Amino acid sequence: MPPPRQPTDASRSRALVIDRAWRDLGPGLEPLSGPGGAPLTRTVKLIVLPLVVRPALRPDLAADFLAPEQAARLDALIRESGARLAATAHWFTLLKKARRALRVVAGNPQDLYFQRCFELATEHGAPAAGADAVARAVVEEVADAGGGRTVEALKAHLADAGRRARLDGELAVVWESRPTVPATGVAVAVTLAAEALDACGAPGRAGDSPAYASLVEAGHGALFGRALWASASGVWGAEGPPAHLGLTARQVPPRPETGHGASTATLPAPLDRTLFERLFVVLQSSARREELPTVPELVAREVGRSCAPLGLYDEGLRVALVLGGRLAVGLDPLGTGAAAPGRTAAHRAVNSRWRREASVLRARRMTVSPRPDPDGGALEALARDLRTPWAAYMRRLWVRLHGRDAHGAPPADLAEAWTVLDGVARSVMMDHRARVRSALRTLTAPSATAVEPAEPRSA
Repeated sequence: MPPPRQPTDASRSRALVIDRAWRDLGPGLEPLSGPGGAPLTRTVKLIVLPLVVRPALRPDLAADFLAPEQAARLDALIRESGARLAATAHWFTLLKKARRALRVVAGNPQDLYFQRCFELATEHGAPAAGADAVARAVVEEVADAGGGRTVEALKAHLADAGRRARLDGELAVVWESRPTVPATGVAVAVTLAAEALDACGAPGRAGDSPAYASLVEAGHGALFGRALWASASGVWGAEGPPAHLGLTARQVPPRPETGHGASTATLPAPLDRTLFERLFVVLQSSARREELPTVPELVAREVGRSCAPLGLYDEGLRVALVLGGRLAVGLDPLGTGAAAPGRTAAHRAVNSRWRREASVLRARRMTVSPRPDPDGGALEALARDLRTPWAAYMRRLWVRLHGRDAHGAPPADLAEAWTVLDGVARSVMMDHRARVRSALRTLTAPSATAVEPAEPRSA
């Protein structure tokens, strides 16, 4: 996937065009907006882009930067949809009210209902008489679509003491039966990963490199997993980052436990999670729960998966994590030049995108400024995050790949794997941007891009 086209003096950021057009629509959009009035990240991702802009039908509006004519067209599309978007916001308020009344807690309401609310607004307009009954029916329909594949069902399944004891015994047996042969050939895998990343970052070449297929066929993903079990060092060809890259807080990953509860606010590193915590994330975040196996089957499969190399079953997904690790150790948002492996085309594409971020530029200044941090250290902490970007990247990448593993959706080829790797990089960058702007909120004008408030979830 090529890096985003660079802006020219005449072009305008698509995100900025959306932001300004949204704000000009006026009141009524608060349920879909952040504290500063900008559309939520999920509003843009789930409603504005796919349902209003529809880049697949209007490819001239798909670029990150638009010429004046395209920018004006995008602005007009959003303004023309103002009444429908206001109705969408009103429907979302009703669905959340119905959700509370029905005591539904599984899933993120924005992920589950945003697009359904737009459909309701298109079909019915603004809510009128009988809208409460319609909202209740939609919430029940979405909940039933999970077919019992909910966090509550998982909790009930693992509440049985006998079942928990049996699962603990199975985990112990599977963990002890792991391959004990020392991992060899890591250097070859690192070289192949670099070749694959070079193809990923080169425009039009992400699908024509044999390196990805070679990595999968030779089982290099499993090889790296065994290397982490053996506490191998230097497996990524870089000094500084630990071999586990934040996937575990231990020297080596521990044997998984069954567990009985989870909270998004206190989730441990990916390879340190219990069965409950692993499946909690899958069930809580999945927008397609009806495609998952039933809860008993999910639990049974997770016993083996949690004891597999890198905590993943599919070798293609393991190799994607290896590629992600190779990319992660070369991430250098601050432009310090310390990340020696960052030499591939993929590294150049991702790093150049990060270095253009205003929040990154502010963090870079924080690393050299002798003045104290005016907000008590939050900005300095954010700057530190940019010195170790591999930690947030690998944590988020593993969760994304684990979700694909649970759904049985491995990448078909290198191009699809790169879409995931690059998407995670963009997600981490956007999250850091939002955190910097939040820290600066009391010092500067309201942010131009809002992010939905983090809402810890537990079970």
